[in-house]
Amino acid sequence: METWLPHSFNRPKLLIVDDQPTNIRVLHELFREDCDVFMATGGEQAISVCQTQLPDLILLDVVMEGMDGHEVCRRLKVDPMTQGIPIIFITAQHQESDEVLGLELGAVDFITKPINTTIVRARVRTHLTLKIQSDLLRSMALMDGLTGVANRRKFNEDILADWRLCFREQKPLSLILVDVDYFKRYNDHYGHPAGDGCLKSIAQALSEAVRRPYDLVARYGGEEFACVLPNTALSGAVEIAERMRERVRTLGIEHAASDVDRVVTISLGVATLTPTRDGNPPIPKTHQK
Repeated sequence: METWLPHSFNRPKLLIVDDQPTNIRVLHELFREDCDVFMATGGEQAISVCQTQLPDLILLDVVMEGMDGHEVCRRLKVDPMTQGIPIIFITAQHQESDEVLGLELGAVDFITKPINTTIVRARVRTHLTLKIQSDLLRSMALMDGLTGVANRRKFNEDILADWRLCFREQKPLSLILVDVDYFKRYNDHYGHPAGDGCLKSIAQALSEAVRRPYDLVARYGGEEFACVLPNTALSGAVEIAERMRERVRTLGIEHAASDVDRVVTISLGVATLTPTRDGNPPIPKTHQK
């Protein structure tokens, strides 16, 4: 299959779900050159792979032992983490009612057995291209136009999704809130264009202080930023907060109107929650600097 993606894009993730190993091997051979291919031979395994890998497209067999493809689709579409993943059903059934049911469940297309490799390539290519374009537009809508980091909407979405993941895995979730000290005075003293440049530099410094791709730095509002750290204990979050504080201070941005220092500084608060399964609300651990 010829590569159709621009070089700037990562390889798309394709999940193949079929309880027949022969079918998986055929499809894996078709797409292994251009996609990171994941495989599942049952419904429960497919859902688990989706939750951990978040594939860009799923090729899903309808008729499987145990949980069938329709039920897999239903479960994926009610989970906010996976409901946006496009699903192509692979089926030997040719009844119009079967296609109607699949579309009602949220599938984007159908491939009938026996598999025609040319048709499969074309349809996978089409839906991966649409998914990538959709992701690009979505990422632009979730980015703060001034600083280039995530915006408040992205923060709201990610903290909810990360909490669900941490709850499922019983891992801690940490949050850092950041406020620029005396920023109104900075704007009044140096002017709003300088203030915009200051916020851009701070956002870059905060982003450089986190090192994992799934950690999120977002502009929370005005001169406030937030950082979501999944699977991070309080001690680790405090360490990152200290790194953020030091990176911003070493920018050396003059702030003659501050009561803290002669350069721009930030104040930070850290909170960590570890979910419990006993029904009792978790007690947050906090740290301020």
